[in-house]
Amino acid sequence: MSKPSPEPIDPASVPDLALAVIAADRFPYLSTMDGDQPRVRPVSPVRSDRFTVYVANLRIYHKTAEIAANPKVELCYLDNKHDQVRISGVAEVVTDQRLLQEIWDANPLLRQYLGTIDNPALIVYRVRPERVRFMREWALEYHEVPAEEIR
Repeated sequence: MSKPSPEPIDPASVPDLALAVIAADRFPYLSTMDGDQPRVRPVSPVRSDRFTVYVANLRIYHKTAEIAANPKVELCYLDNKHDQVRISGVAEVVTDQRLLQEIWDANPLLRQYLGTIDNPALIVYRVRPERVRFMREWALEYHEVPAEEIR
């Protein structure tokens, strides 16, 4: 069997290709560090602003302590063609009440599960991207999204 030959990628198209993968994957994987042990789990982002991703969490979940100890995280998105996007960044707790209200209003599942926006169990993280990479299936080569495109 011959090695697959991926189509060449125009560097100018990388941000749009990466955003399409993000839009196609409802359940990306979030990686954190638990001491010296990496942990990964699927998450359901509650909002995305280009490459800035917001993830709701319950304070009792173990990832809360992991992120508090080391806020460096990575999200991995995969579409049905197996193209992938990796967003490396820093998770920070969202405290802006206007933004929290927008997220709350746009997510019926949060409202159903938690009852009120003031539920002390709720925590929302903003993953501020520091590096975004896109890779086509079988290409075995990442393409960097330019820094000016990710912020």
